Amino acid sequence: MARTHSLGIDRIACDGYGLCAELLPELIELDEWGYPITGSAPLTGEALAHARRAVAACPALALRLDRTADRRPQRK
Repeated sequence: MARTHSLGIDRIACDGYGLCAELLPELIELDEWGYPITGSAPLTGEALAHARRAVAACPALALRLDRTADRRPQRK
């Protein structure tokens, strides 16, 4: 089973700075109060690299990468 990553947000720690949405607009949008909303799509390749930079830049340390199991059957 392959491992993938998805973005997670600690909603308690998030202060709504919005930096994550500026750094990763293709994956994060802000709600009406300025807090991030992410999708649940797995991250791969270049999107994963950009997500890592956004996680590292979060001033509140509220953004994280979660490891998930990829449920797709693997080719042999």
